Amino acid sequence: MGFTSLDWVVIAACATMTGFSKTGIPGVGIVAVPLIAMIMPARQSTGFLLPMLILADVVAIFYWRRHVHWRSLGRLLPWTWVGIALGYICLLWVTDDELKPIIGLIVLILIAGAWIRERTVPPDRVPTHWAFAACAGVLAGATSMMANAAGPIMTLYLLAMRFDKERFIGTQAWLFWALNLSKLPLSGRLGLVTARSLQANLLVLPAIAAGGLLGIALVHRIPQKAFDVVVRITAIVAAAYLCVSYWL
Repeated sequence: MGFTSLDWVVIAACATMTGFSKTGIPGVGIVAVPLIAMIMPARQSTGFLLPMLILADVVAIFYWRRHVHWRSLGRLLPWTWVGIALGYICLLWVTDDELKPIIGLIVLILIAGAWIRERTVPPDRVPTHWAFAACAGVLAGATSMMANAAGPIMTLYLLAMRFDKERFIGTQAWLFWALNLSKLPLSGRLGLVTARSLQANLLVLPAIAAGGLLGIALVHRIPQKAFDVVVRITAIVAAAYLCVSYWL
């Protein structure tokens, strides 16, 4: 896997953004998806990005390890594994580029539903029915396996749980670490993760760590309301990108 000097600059920038999104503002890492796809084929880019996400998850769970809602994590994880299995099957028949606009449309519908819910349901009431976690988990697992695009779905789920920013980031970090680790052997079986790509991932570990430290430094300066607004906006932008990516 030969990269030019410019390619390495892009990869390092993506690694920094990935680390930042895991410990600071969730959703920023979506920018890395199209950037990586500019220097390699789309399917290969998803596999190349996966180990970077796992390394960034490790940084996030180490720092936010005391801010986790384990009950929510337990509800979601089994359903995400169902979604991963469905996503793996879909990858055998459908390309990730073909699925991206569908994922984006689903997320936009969920965002609209969340907006309506916030205006009709008291702010202290959170969804507790198992079906809510099941739908979010299956969608997150499938979209993550297909296109590393589960971030917007999890953003909406965790916002609905009314978590503060620390618990939001901590719970999301542990969820995605388990989710991404589960995807690794399947991505390897599909030929999307190779020994050479893993070597390249390790070379940008300092950039991932730097992004993670930057996220930690900035997130403490952001008020809770501003945090909620920013993560919602990044979810909308990510969904819009997925909707138009097929035609780009």
